[in-house]
Amino acid sequence: MNPKDIKAVYFIGIGGIGMSAIARYFISRGLVVGGYDKTPSELTRRLEKEGALIHYDENVDEIPHTCKNAQHCLVVYTPAIPSSHKELQYFHENGFEIQKRAQVLGTLTRQMRGLCVAGTHGKTTTSTMCAHIMHQSHLDCNAFLGGISKNYGTNYILSSATDYVVIEADEYDRSFHWLQPYMTVITSTDPDHLDIYGTKEAYLESFRHYTELIQPGGALIIHRGLEMKEHLQPGVKRYDYSLNEGDFHAENIRIENGEITFDFISPLENVKNIELGQPIPINIENGIAAMAMAQLAGCTAEELRVGMLSFSGVDRRFDFKIKTPKLVFLSDYAHHPKEILQSARSMRQLYHDRHITAIFQPHLYTRTRDFYPEFAEALSLLDEVILTDIYPAREKPIEGVTSKLIYDQLAPGVEKQLITKDEVIPLVKSRQFDVLIVLGAGDLDVLVPQIANILKRKRTTSA
Repeated sequence: MNPKDIKAVYFIGIGGIGMSAIARYFISRGLVVGGYDKTPSELTRRLEKEGALIHYDENVDEIPHTCKNAQHCLVVYTPAIPSSHKELQYFHENGFEIQKRAQVLGTLTRQMRGLCVAGTHGKTTTSTMCAHIMHQSHLDCNAFLGGISKNYGTNYILSSATDYVVIEADEYDRSFHWLQPYMTVITSTDPDHLDIYGTKEAYLESFRHYTELIQPGGALIIHRGLEMKEHLQPGVKRYDYSLNEGDFHAENIRIENGEITFDFISPLENVKNIELGQPIPINIENGIAAMAMAQLAGCTAEELRVGMLSFSGVDRRFDFKIKTPKLVFLSDYAHHPKEILQSARSMRQLYHDRHITAIFQPHLYTRTRDFYPEFAEALSLLDEVILTDIYPAREKPIEGVTSKLIYDQLAPGVEKQLITKDEVIPLVKSRQFDVLIVLGAGDLDVLVPQIANILKRKRTTSA
């Protein structure tokens, strides 16, 4: 379909974090945007306020009339939607052009200069950091992010004054193979989504193929020590980074009084006294990657410094809800063992002398089955672990796979408990906490505002 012919775009799964960003892009261009999602959410409510026509019943009759013209309506769907979905079947049967979300992003990387961030973990924070640095610089950028930026209250940035676009490159279902990055960061390649890839080797191969797609004249910025093998086209520059060594790294790291400052070491220009606006230890390394790509794109030293200091974080990524001397409460989207490990290490560095409790909702039966010893090892860095039932997302239950697999592997001395999601609120009401973190990518986060209110009330009552 010629982009000039598109008058309407229909999204199946419009409420997803990535899908909603693209929906906003088309709304901003004045197109009719319609869509289906299973349940209303804050994202869908915001989209409706911005003009999207959304319904929540799987019903062809509810598709807006403008979105039923195959000559002028592009259909976009998320891989999480099953092929048996009635509306998806309708569009297939009636000759509509149907694209995955990643295909649409791929088109944008061919039309603009794509600054992409891939990796098992760290990609949402790193891409959002890079987008913020670029947006407040003289370069500016568009951005499609996998989380809600706290600086902008959205997962989407629009600018007509630049041809740069920052994109979170998702490896799920090999979606990132549709992209053609101008530059890309690869943060990590710890095996995940084995329900899709089958083997670790296939997962690593998908990242190798992704590096082949970088445009000549562009660059790969890869974390040191990854197991994957890259394959670059002629004319693509290669850089590596890590916390303490590599082409890009940090020196003179100072963590004092809740603040983090370091010197950014770069083959282009060193930048002294970078201060993190969101002072979390893991954000040193995320910041190194984000600044590397922004600096290679043309951002100045002062723009890097200002961007990092003013970065406010990403919703659900080490997201502080209460931060006082006597009580800390935060939420973190971490759902892979390495993400949990990084989160737990950061918590220990920040609160080494305090009692840390985690409420963790495992995400997916297959991920729990494949990595339960690693989950337990990471969680064992904390003082107390409260496990809820597994959040199934797209999966059916697997016999013998429950949260108890993790529970049984936790280290001796770790306080532990198994509860249901419905028991979370009563437990919070009945307990006192020092440092509490809610972990996971499921639906436990919907309880976070209520938990915060309970904790605030209890703090006021006891004061």
